[in-house]
Amino acid sequence: MTTQAVELVEGYRTGAISPVEATQAALDAIERYDEKVNAFVLVDAEGALAAAKESEARWHTGEPLGPGDGVPTSIKDALWTRGWPTLRGSTLIDESQPWEEDAPAVARLRETGAVILGKTTTPEYSWKGVTDSSKFGATGNPWDASKTSGGSSGGSATAVGLGMGAWSVGTDGGGSVRIPAAFTGTVALKPTYGLIPLFPASAFGTLSHAGPMTRTVRDNAALLDVISGFDARDWSAMPTPARSFLEGLDDGVAGLRIAYSPDLGFVSNDGEVDALVRAAVERLADAGAEVTEVDPGFSDPLEAFNVLWFSGAAKVLAAYGDAVDDRVDPGLRRTAAAGSAYTASDYLDATAVRMELGRLMGEFHRRYDVLVTPTLPLTAFPVGQDVPDGWPSPEWTSWTPYTYPFNLTQQPALSVPCGLTSAGLPVGLQVVGARHADALVLRVGQAYQSVTDWHLHTPTLEV
Repeated sequence: MTTQAVELVEGYRTGAISPVEATQAALDAIERYDEKVNAFVLVDAEGALAAAKESEARWHTGEPLGPGDGVPTSIKDALWTRGWPTLRGSTLIDESQPWEEDAPAVARLRETGAVILGKTTTPEYSWKGVTDSSKFGATGNPWDASKTSGGSSGGSATAVGLGMGAWSVGTDGGGSVRIPAAFTGTVALKPTYGLIPLFPASAFGTLSHAGPMTRTVRDNAALLDVISGFDARDWSAMPTPARSFLEGLDDGVAGLRIAYSPDLGFVSNDGEVDALVRAAVERLADAGAEVTEVDPGFSDPLEAFNVLWFSGAAKVLAAYGDAVDDRVDPGLRRTAAAGSAYTASDYLDATAVRMELGRLMGEFHRRYDVLVTPTLPLTAFPVGQDVPDGWPSPEWTSWTPYTYPFNLTQQPALSVPCGLTSAGLPVGLQVVGARHADALVLRVGQAYQSVTDWHLHTPTLEV
């Protein structure tokens, strides 16, 4: 059975597929694989099947609730989900509280009739680019369970990669949907900030976005249709889009001005990553894009990002007082300690760097429609580590130089799979657009997937 949401919905419409069958297939995949990869922290099989039966009845009467009715879906355990605890990979959160409210994206999924399977694994407070915590353990990669899934939305990426539901919703504060998408051979979009509302607000402020995670670009656009749109609980929420992100998705790239930066001017890539991304860019050129190899012209904004990110980590732990040291991920504790030493002036200086970077990229996109880069300079490394073996820095940001700059600028950035290395590990291509150019970014990703089949390659995880 297909694991693509758009195909499932068409099957529901014609009667060829039942939401109950699709949900059972997703639950069977969870049963088969999750003990190996630890993608879920909560699965509600009984509730999912009950919801699927209700969806099936609606389709039989020709009255689905919306375009996602009956699609098996998971939610990162960083987004509030009514009736279920949201523990964020932490032992600090009181599980016994009422849990009476949905995050905006979850509310929109319920309104469309999606079947919510459960909650996916995240590191503690989504603070890093891999997925492990003392609360729930580590999440493995669909292509090799001994490798990391990436993070912090690693559970969601592994879930969609192994057919444990067609859709998942993650969050991205410095690459957290794109990093695991690249490592797992799946698709993820960090949309323009505010397009998908967030509530409650992230401690990491306006760096943090919610994002759709899927197997294909078409499914990504369909999920974005469902979860984008105004929500009064988010003061920065954008108006509901006037048109579907599926409209114009197949318009291709002929005549588009694509800037290709192989290294942003300051990154060193693994050789196989470099070769696969370059080959992907050649496919876009073959499809009619006007490709120019050019760097956008900024230096690494790591220091400014760290000031903002580490300050957010300090804010997270400050809420729990002084007696948390032995209950918190040591890396989060280290990061929070650094963040607590920054001054308001440091924060404003970092914000100024951010604003200048946004201005520079705004000017850049007057000359080029999109920028393409590798999503990451390397492939997945051993699970349970924050950084690769022998890495010179303990910080996850040291190996994610292509992702966090575009959290600073709030631009849409999409990761699509563009190949497998000789070791059988996925590589991601990142497509970055100007703010509010989400539809264009998806269009470029779809154009690439229309002439390649990397998104159709499925892992054969041994169980």
